[in-house]
Amino acid sequence: MLTSFLSIWLTRSMKPFVFTNQIKHQEYKEIENLGLYVHIPFCRKLCGFCPYCKEIYQKEIALKYKNALLKEIKLRCAKTPIKKVTSLYFGGGTPALLIEYLPEIISMLQQYFEITEGIGIELHPEDVTEKNLLFLKEIGITMISIGMQSFQKECLDSLNRKKYDYTKIAKIIQKANFETVDIDLIFAMPNQTPQSFIKDIDMAFYCHATQISTYPFIDFTFNHHKYKPLSERKKKKLLNVITSYCKKTNKKRTSVWTFALPHTKKYSSITRNHFIGFGASAVSLLSDTMSINTFSVKQYIRTIRKGSLPSSLTLHFSVRQKAVYYLFWNAYTLYIDNDDFKREIGVSIQNLFSFEFWLAQKLGLLKKYKNGYRITQKGAYYYHYIEQKYTTSYIDAVWRICKKKAFPKKIVLR
Repeated sequence: MLTSFLSIWLTRSMKPFVFTNQIKHQEYKEIENLGLYVHIPFCRKLCGFCPYCKEIYQKEIALKYKNALLKEIKLRCAKTPIKKVTSLYFGGGTPALLIEYLPEIISMLQQYFEITEGIGIELHPEDVTEKNLLFLKEIGITMISIGMQSFQKECLDSLNRKKYDYTKIAKIIQKANFETVDIDLIFAMPNQTPQSFIKDIDMAFYCHATQISTYPFIDFTFNHHKYKPLSERKKKKLLNVITSYCKKTNKKRTSVWTFALPHTKKYSSITRNHFIGFGASAVSLLSDTMSINTFSVKQYIRTIRKGSLPSSLTLHFSVRQKAVYYLFWNAYTLYIDNDDFKREIGVSIQNLFSFEFWLAQKLGLLKKYKNGYRITQKGAYYYHYIEQKYTTSYIDAVWRICKKKAFPKKIVLR
């Protein structure tokens, strides 16, 4: 209800967001600030709380998937000159399950792209070994993001995750000495208290994290776990605990959910104006078009073997829809730049949203800052609240259908 109201109000239209199977790939050679994403969908076991596209690792299928991934890159990029991109990020799933193939995948991408700001990868705690980290550094990885979720046994039990020796992990991370070390923590999960979450924050930085990402526990309709997230009142309390504790301990808030050590390089895998995604379920956003690859690993491999790209759905934004999407994700970084908005959307913020920005300032959600707007602590909380509603109304709806149908005909989001 809330997301529908905001969509109608901000886009000034009753027109819904419509994904169709009428695929038309856009050129990317003229697009600036382009990022790359590669999805590795394999896991040792499937965690009930994780909503992403994944399946149990099997060596034979993983090899077929790697070959399909290399062919997708060729199919998509062979006719375009080498392009500068900001970064490359491997997500999953558990990308380290394909660690032996990563040099080959990176090498293939470097035939078509010049990566200027580094390469990142998600890691399961089980993959944080000295051998793995030194190998990753050798092949050019500059940023690691470790999905610890929590260090507390009672919290990990609710996620059906085992507890790892954080002192051993700390020594391994320190020795590897990556440019950026992100540790993911879930907040508002079952059995969590403000005290236990503060312990998690301290332990993450003890493990030589340069930043922590504190994602809220969200109850996706297609997930299979017996626990429910905490109430909104308790979530708000925990979010305030995180914010005040990190401020008190001299950690800089670099996004709504991210806190970093002072003077360290920050990194986010989700805030890119434009990106190309490779692999099952990967999303691409180019200009005014978003496309989604099939979620079916089997169909992904089969489609590419036939010489076709594995795109499943495409969404074409109107100008206002694109502007709303831009504001939503850039607000996550706590700063909205006037010039960047105009460059991306084609018109100024004041032309489209003068009343909304005036109102947001009056309500204490935004403040004018440099050549744009800074999201306040109050604004960050309401962003957090709306983001969860958006996830439930939009992301959950699309992913639920894509997990059931390899190539849906149409998805309408109001």
